[in-house]
Amino acid sequence: MADVLPLRPGAVDTTANSTASPLVVDAKALAKLLGLGVRTIRTHDAAGKLPSPIRIGGRVVWVVAEIRDWLTAGAPDRKTWEARRAARK
Repeated sequence: MADVLPLRPGAVDTTANSTASPLVVDAKALAKLLGLGVRTIRTHDAAGKLPSPIRIGGRVVWVVAEIRDWLTAGAPDRKTWEARRAARK
């Protein structure tokens, strides 16, 4: 099960490993993670205030590790965040 990307809430089998967490989250899960509403997530995404989401099939998701790094960096706007990421590479 560890090789599978959980793409929806509840997709992670927590019975085998209680510390399992998703690799990606949709807008609803991101809103819960950040303590915001889904509409606010959509507004911030459209305004470039969040890291860029990725698209998997028809789903729009954010990489949890990137969201954590972004928060640690002070939650800069998308343009600044992408410039910092490019400078690290």
